[in-house]
Amino acid sequence: MNIFGIGLPEMVLIFVIALLIFGPKKLPEVGRSLGKAIRGFQDASKEFETEFKREVDELEESVKMKAELEESKSGSNKSEATTSNPSSSS
Repeated sequence: MNIFGIGLPEMVLIFVIALLIFGPKKLPEVGRSLGKAIRGFQDASKEFETEFKREVDELEESVKMKAELEESKSGSNKSEATTSNPSSSS
């Protein structure tokens, strides 16, 4: 069993030290608080990741639309040039 790079012996040692520091009555409360803090961090991390992906998608869409707009402008400029000046093509 290896959680966060900590093996079972290290986890037991951490538990014993926490038990000595906080005592048996306070330890469940500390564990709950730690669990809530970790859960909050995970939620914030997921929210950040979701927001980041959404922004990247919007940016990609914007770049795509800009490229299509430039492409359509250059295409319309070429067709205008050939239709407005037919004598230059002869």
